Amino acid sequence: MADDRNVQNQQPDESEQYLIRCGKLKALQEAGSDPYSITRFEQTAYSDALRERFSALGPETYSGETFSMAGRLMAKRVMGKASFARIRDDRGDMQIYVKRDDLGEEAYAAFKKLDIGDIIGITGEAFTTKTGELTIHVRELSLLSKSLRPLPEKFHGLTDTELRYRQRYVDLIMNPEVKETFRKRSRIMSGIREYLDGLGYLEVETPILTPFEIGAAARPFFTHHNTLDMDMVLRIETELYLKRLIVGGIDRVYEIGRIFRNEGMDPRHNPEFTSIELYQAYTDFHGMMDIAEGLFKKLADDVCGTRQIPYGDQTIDFNNWTRMTMKDAVKKYSGVDYDDWKTDEDAIAAAKEHHVELPEIKTRGNILASFFDEFVEDKLIQPTFIYDYPVDISPLAKRKPDDPEFTERFEFFINCMEFGNAFSELNDPIDQKGRFERQVAERKELEPEAKCQVDYDFVNALEYGMPPTGGMGIGIDRLVMLLTNSQSIRDVLLFPTMKPLE
Repeated sequence: MADDRNVQNQQPDESEQYLIRCGKLKALQEAGSDPYSITRFEQTAYSDALRERFSALGPETYSGETFSMAGRLMAKRVMGKASFARIRDDRGDMQIYVKRDDLGEEAYAAFKKLDIGDIIGITGEAFTTKTGELTIHVRELSLLSKSLRPLPEKFHGLTDTELRYRQRYVDLIMNPEVKETFRKRSRIMSGIREYLDGLGYLEVETPILTPFEIGAAARPFFTHHNTLDMDMVLRIETELYLKRLIVGGIDRVYEIGRIFRNEGMDPRHNPEFTSIELYQAYTDFHGMMDIAEGLFKKLADDVCGTRQIPYGDQTIDFNNWTRMTMKDAVKKYSGVDYDDWKTDEDAIAAAKEHHVELPEIKTRGNILASFFDEFVEDKLIQPTFIYDYPVDISPLAKRKPDDPEFTERFEFFINCMEFGNAFSELNDPIDQKGRFERQVAERKELEPEAKCQVDYDFVNALEYGMPPTGGMGIGIDRLVMLLTNSQSIRDVLLFPTMKPLE
């Protein structure tokens, strides 16, 4: 393959094969056969449907039925007056049989000049060869689009992982299993909507561009609106707008959409990613646990046909979900009991003793979360709900009535990855205002140049009254990783964020 590792906005190198193919295109155009002038080809069949339809057709048997197919030429074996070739359509590969006596001498000569990668349309009769392989005996053949760049060598394909992400179009051509990953992603998205719509939820869309940065820990991307002459922020969540809708009387609401966070990149994180957030009035975080468990079971059934999901060297059992408080989980895996910490200084001393990195804000609640990160998260292989989070790290969650240092919040983990975050939503406007203001003050103390603000309009909405509400956010990309046994988030994003090559 020509070396196309160029900066993405520069013109690719012109290899010898590229120039030869350009010459073939010019000859076709001069002869009045410009393939790019063709606007339509009527397909009457796809490869997978034909294989299913004629699965019982015996060797060396003609079906008596004629079909039209279109696809990319992936292999060609010319044998004088007759040739075999293979085309790849949207659903798979199909062998074709081409004879000079059927096409005519001129058309057959044109077929022999085709290059691997060219897109062709064929019409012919389905039959089986001596070995029983379903094949199309071609009666008509048209070049629909010329491939000027050669595909990777057929026995090795496109194997350079980084190049696959940069040139996803070539990756999809050469590696059919990649296309199946994104077919499954589409089924997952449809399944989520089907599940929630069946529960009476309304799907909505809220703004991506927001007027200011809130005080959350996640770092946003900034842009500028020329007409309004104001800086704007790409959203880091959809929560505050969706909860405004709960205030407005839409009792069950969700949004699937892109989220943008100007943070690190690794196999589990991309700067833009897809999440779903859903909110339901008159329920709590326990109700959200039931929805999460039911949704994941349904998707496993629909997409994988089983609730025993292979992932790496593990088998994830979606039939068994554990529920554990954060305090109990830390005690189980580290031996440290949060209830022994009477002051923040006690927590700091415990962190130093157990070599736990101290958080920026050194409170008991924040340090408990650091213990969880250090000792617990990498132990959570099977589906596990961790609930009752410290109020210090949960500014939007309702406090536990019997223990106001903690909130009615959970996250759930599978194979050491966090998949979702949920609350009994805070609906006390006075408490919410205080938490927002404290969060912004703490952020500005750490980063004096930070421009974050309190969302007072959201506080104003709460002052009109929001019913008791359960809410949850789930990372779609990680869910797709799990259900497709993909080890990197880039494997489930068609076009992951990439740094241009110098």
